[in-house]
Order: sequence, then structure tokens, then C-alpha cells
Amino acid sequence: METITPLTGPNGLLAHAYPPGQGIGGDTHFDEDEHWTKDSSAYNLFIVAAHELGHALGMSHSTDAGALMYPVYSYSTGYPLAEDDIEGIQALYGPNPNPRKRKPKPDAPNKCDPMLSFDAITELRGETIIFKDRFYWRLHPQMPEPEQTLIKSTWPSLPNKVDAAYENPEKDQVIIFSGIKMWALNGYNLVEGYPKYIHKLGLPKTVRKIDAAVHISDTGKTLLFSEEEYWSYDEATGTMDTGYPRTFEEDFPGMDDEVDAAAYHYGYLYFYHEHTQYEYSYNSRKVIRMMRTNSILNC
Repeated sequence: METITPLTGPNGLLAHAYPPGQGIGGDTHFDEDEHWTKDSSAYNLFIVAAHELGHALGMSHSTDAGALMYPVYSYSTGYPLAEDDIEGIQALYGPNPNPRKRKPKPDAPNKCDPMLSFDAITELRGETIIFKDRFYWRLHPQMPEPEQTLIKSTWPSLPNKVDAAYENPEKDQVIIFSGIKMWALNGYNLVEGYPKYIHKLGLPKTVRKIDAAVHISDTGKTLLFSEEEYWSYDEATGTMDTGYPRTFEEDFPGMDDEVDAAAYHYGYLYFYHEHTQYEYSYNSRKVIRMMRTNSILNC
């Protein structure tokens, strides 16, 4: 008997199915005490059913967090089969005689891939959130291993791709950037009135995406990086500081001309570019040390 469980909460097992066989073989049961829906407002009956029917066909659980057969419930539109799902069902029943042209969803990124790069990084109420493709890793000081989850399973209204993110602890908000739009999160809830256009911050219309964002808690400023330039946004006044944009390479000597993600801790900036992480002294403006990007993920 195989099962699927919720990501969080006290709701227990959602459903289970028996593998193929005589009698109850292939039977699938759903917990009638759960709140079943056809959208993302509660547990989507059709996604859970698709997972359980996979078990009824003989499939076991996947270790890929993006796979339909991953044992933790997550919402997504449609029935996204990962490569691991396809390989699993074809190992049991053979290749599809009429293969479809649509590509499977990409596999979940491997945290210990030496060439791993980050899309964005932010704090969230004492935890660190790292975005990569459709997924994010959640690091908590008391958790021995990072937890990987689909973005949509936690925040269904966010896009599948995050360009940049930062936390404003004074407002208890995390700002998420994707393309020319931004979202504000209060914990795990979307703030009303979002998404908004990034140009509402005072950025010129020529800026089409933010590459990295970081809040400097000591000054109350947020630095926004786009290609080879950056801006300084004053959170208290809600205005862009004058004299910007400035050139990233000139103001941060020792760095490349672009950055993928950025974080700030105790006077040090942490810049991420491709598979390299730079620890950078904000006051003396120099690189202190360089590490692999995924060293933060216990690799």
C-alpha cells in the first residue's frame, strides 16, 4: 500500500492505493475527511488521483521533488510528468508507441551539482530561501538538510521562475521579482494589491528584469541589480536614491560585472554568480573569500 501525504499541517494521509494484483490489487482509497477541490484552494482531487493511479499501475515513489510520484503533495496545473515518472511507467509497460512531442518537466536541480547556480536568495523570518528553476530550497538553522519544494506548491500565485528576492524585516515582507513584475509576501501569504510593475519602485522603463536584490539592514537601503548596473532604493521613504544607476563593477571592485543573487549578513555581502559565491566586505569594498555557490547547501 502506497500513500501520499500533505506538505504541511495535521491532515495526515490523503489517499492510498494497492499495487496491481488479485482482489484489492489496484484499489484506490481517498480520505473523505479531507477538503477536496478542483483548483489550488485545498487538496486537488485530480492531482492526488493521478499520483495514486500511478501506484495502482505499479509505480513506486520518486525522489525527484518535481515528479508526479514524489510522496509529498504539491499543486500544479495539468499533470506534469517528470523524466523520472516517464522512465518509471515505461520500465513497467514499455515505451509509448505514439510518443508525444511535448517535453517532460525538467528534473529537480541537484543541490550538490558542482556547476549549480542560483536564481535568487532571500531570508524569510529567520530561514533562508534559495530559488532555482521551478523549485526552492528552505534552510533553517535547526534543520540538518535543506528541504526542496516546488514554488507553486507553497505560493500558487507566484510564477515558476524567480529572478530576484529580498526580505524587508521591518515590514515583515519578502519581495519577489520575475520579469517586469513583483510580488510581496507576508510570510506564506500574498500581500493584497500585488503583483505590481517593478517600475513603480522608480526604475526606468528600459529595465525589463532584476537580476539580484539585497536589503542592507544597517542602512535601510535595498540594492537592485540589473545587468551591469544597480540602484539604491530607500525603504523608509519609498523612493529611489539620487545618483543611480551606478556601475556594479566600479562600486564593487573585484567582482564580475553581473550577479545572479545576493544576500547580506553582519557587514558582509554574499554575491552569487554562476557556480561561485563571493564573500564581500561592504565597508572595505573587497572580496574576502570565494566559495562554491552550493557550499551554503551543505555540499
